[in-house]
Amino acid sequence: MRKRRSEKIVFENIEILDAGAKGVCVAKAPDGKVIFVPNVVPGDIVDIQTTKKRKAYYEGKATQYHEQSSYRVEPVCQHFGYCGGCKWQNMSYDRQLFYKNQEVENNLKRIGKIELPDFEPILGSEKQFFYRNKMEFGFSNARWMTDEEIKSGVEFESKNALGFHIPKMWDKILDIEKCHLQQDPSNAIRNEIKQFATQHGLAFFDARNQEGLLRTLMIRTASTGEIMVLVQFYKEDQNDRELLLDFIAERFPEITSLLYVINGKANDTLYDQDIKLYKGRDYILEEMEGLHFSINAKSFYQTNSEQAYELYKITREFAGLSGEELVYDLYTGTGTIAQFISKKAKKVIGVEAVPEAIDDAKANAERNNITNCEFFVGDMKNVFNDEFIATHGQPDVIITDPPRDGMHKDVVEQILKIAPKRVVYVSCNSATQARDLALMDEKYKVIRVRPVDMFPQTHHVENVVLLEKRH
Repeated sequence: MRKRRSEKIVFENIEILDAGAKGVCVAKAPDGKVIFVPNVVPGDIVDIQTTKKRKAYYEGKATQYHEQSSYRVEPVCQHFGYCGGCKWQNMSYDRQLFYKNQEVENNLKRIGKIELPDFEPILGSEKQFFYRNKMEFGFSNARWMTDEEIKSGVEFESKNALGFHIPKMWDKILDIEKCHLQQDPSNAIRNEIKQFATQHGLAFFDARNQEGLLRTLMIRTASTGEIMVLVQFYKEDQNDRELLLDFIAERFPEITSLLYVINGKANDTLYDQDIKLYKGRDYILEEMEGLHFSINAKSFYQTNSEQAYELYKITREFAGLSGEELVYDLYTGTGTIAQFISKKAKKVIGVEAVPEAIDDAKANAERNNITNCEFFVGDMKNVFNDEFIATHGQPDVIITDPPRDGMHKDVVEQILKIAPKRVVYVSCNSATQARDLALMDEKYKVIRVRPVDMFPQTHHVENVVLLEKRH
């Protein structure tokens, strides 16, 4: 161990032991403290230079490799290591699944502290690249420069970028040439928009000074082949706006839905914005088992369409429906799960806090000629009460798919109070899921657990749990 200027420490010949939270790997320093290290793989033996020192841990980066892990693979993306998106691209896919499964198991055991069955095998994704149906890119006039570019001393003609925010740098965008997350023509659309905008002098956004024209680009694709493109402008400039939108429409006639928004607020979120249709229709259609779901610019839809189908099949299987059950689908979103299981249920009641999502759910049910689904809007902890149960009936099965924070304690209490026979809990955060399972342990036993990988090359993992009422 040796120290460098400004108290940076270099630890030599350190073995990377495990993959930790948020895609960062874990090692142990000679003094026993944990070191968090990005862009390495368990099994690597490296020198680590610390970047942060805290009371209980260090953060650092690998500066030299002495041995490379047998789980290491060559990343396919030229942007790996700079872009914060696919942090596990240098790890074999089998091993990614191992660590995802381990994370779920650790959370359920350590946080939940409940009796668990043997896990069913984690379901890997057939596609490990080009699986996302939604991507959002930022425009910037201050492209993030690599160390090599800075050291080269070359004056770059254009600092324009269209890509992703560099982690922990709100004002810097990494210019993306080829992203391996969304299928074609996603890369072509992004690259040609950037080239056209640069050639025609359209101003890329300046985050520090809050000025410029082009702000963000969203591309959505569907398994049906339909494509949505939305350009967010910081201010209205009709000539330049139409110049760009006309180019996009002519160059990519396959686009189903071409939209734009003028957003001059401090942040670039779309949910409170008035989205304008420029060409085509204001939604695209996704298909699943003959059901069609409309997706508009603000819709929530699982971002891996093919794996969402697998997730929903597991959910339906765990629900064990015979056609006679009243099912409540809590946090129903646009009602996708509710409609997917509806043919196996007597009736499905969906509840969701976002009014636009419930509008989508109702429109999709009508489109699919589904008559045994009803959807209600409201904050779950307020809506899901005794009066609601008295009005709509005692559920036989509850399916719950809450946001990352898990279920509100009032929702958990209400489930325990009405005590349906089965609860299927779908989660994108097994830590909060474990907390909720512990609260439900007095009345429910965990019968089945199956993790599902929706996001290859990342640390994220979904988990499906079946609970049955104790006798």
